[in-house]
Amino acid sequence: MTYIAKAQRYQEMQYRHCGNSGLKLPALSLGLWHNFGDVDVYENYKAILKLAFDNGITHFDLANNYGPPAGSAEENFGRILHQDFKNYRDELVISTKAGYYMWEGPYGDWGSKKYLVSSLNQSLKRMKLDYVDIFYHHRPDPETPLEETMAALDLVVRQGKALYVGLSNYKTPEFEKAIAILKDLGTPCIIHQPKYSMFERWVEDSLLDALEKYQVGCIPFSPLAQGLLTNKYLKGIPEDSRLAKEHGFLNAEYATPDKIEKVKILNTIAEERGQTLAQMAIAWLLKDDRVTSVLVGASKPAQLADSLTALDNIIFEENELKEIERILR
Repeated sequence: MTYIAKAQRYQEMQYRHCGNSGLKLPALSLGLWHNFGDVDVYENYKAILKLAFDNGITHFDLANNYGPPAGSAEENFGRILHQDFKNYRDELVISTKAGYYMWEGPYGDWGSKKYLVSSLNQSLKRMKLDYVDIFYHHRPDPETPLEETMAALDLVVRQGKALYVGLSNYKTPEFEKAIAILKDLGTPCIIHQPKYSMFERWVEDSLLDALEKYQVGCIPFSPLAQGLLTNKYLKGIPEDSRLAKEHGFLNAEYATPDKIEKVKILNTIAEERGQTLAQMAIAWLLKDDRVTSVLVGASKPAQLADSLTALDNIIFEENELKEIERILR
């Protein structure tokens, strides 16, 4: 059966300008970091993508190494894109990245022009696309001149393989140097993707101020601290959680007793607001106008539906913010 998107999909979603560009992103964007690889269930992640678009989520965020195995998330997304979303391509913002390990040898990692251009070519083939809307450098490379890495981003835009470029995981000093180079090249950076949540707040030290100063958008990833800021851990660590499985990005040292206790107290504030803890954690990020969109993941449609409900209340009373700050500090 041919997929027909919900007619009212744009009516309830909020859209924010991405920095000083003409591009608007939905307040929630869907990340395909987990749950879209070959190890996952095809019909399940296809249902997640359809639910997202039916609710006005137009931005789908990928990277060359998403899966597992690496590359499979792009392949699976490309398959669904051409089966179900082909008629909606111009309504979608599709992003991908390169910067982490992808293949053997000296040209399959980090930030050389050789790697970035080759990786984007591979990504386009996997997704069967002529171009992506945003191409990111995924992390700084200490061994490649920043001028070379930024020249690669400029090149792919001039080649028509990407419309916009962004940076991810860059700290403030290197971010400022990078965007100055891009500006001189004539291809401005429009967005930065940092790790940011109630439990990961390094961006508040200076990066958010820099993003505001240079009019660059911000799209936080891991807004729920890899699931810690959900009701999943209120009664301890469940057997089916990423933590119990010792997932590479979340370990027992991260979910300390102190943090679990904070999660329980934060949950009471969320309940008073009529929200789940996950919804409040997303709303807490969106309360800041400097945040363009929040990147959420989902292992099933119900999780995404829960995240979408966060948009019903992103206003915080002053006393709520003070209490949250007291708990987190």
